Amino acid sequence: MILRDMTEADFDAVLRIEREVHGHPWTLGNFSDALRSGYASKVFVIEGEIVGYAVMMLAVDEAELLDISIDKAHQRKGIGRKLLEAMLSLARHENMQRMVLEVRASNQAAIALYRASGFEQIGLRRDYYPAANGREDAILMGEGL
Repeated sequence: MILRDMTEADFDAVLRIEREVHGHPWTLGNFSDALRSGYASKVFVIEGEIVGYAVMMLAVDEAELLDISIDKAHQRKGIGRKLLEAMLSLARHENMQRMVLEVRASNQAAIALYRASGFEQIGLRRDYYPAANGREDAILMGEGL
């Protein structure tokens, strides 16, 4: 398993995963903007195949995990946990004091992963995400580093 910086050459694989796992996926423009802005954008590669990625914004002393996704065929194998741990490690290395993220209230698997990794709910954003039947709440979670 290799964690490396995301490049524009990775966008096809990243967008395929993004569209596969999210009902309202990021666009090519979102990923391009993240790279151009210097966000910590990583891909997780196994046997030459991109199986996951993460995008994290670092600001002053806080890291915000903006997007983290694992290919459906590789979910439930501990890869998401390893990728999350790698991003937490990177945030610590950059002297961040905490990491925050937003997660759909319906995404119980992700919430369980974040809780197991030390995150706690620190807020709620009502009607934050677009959803099939209107809007969905976002749970704001944080962890001290």
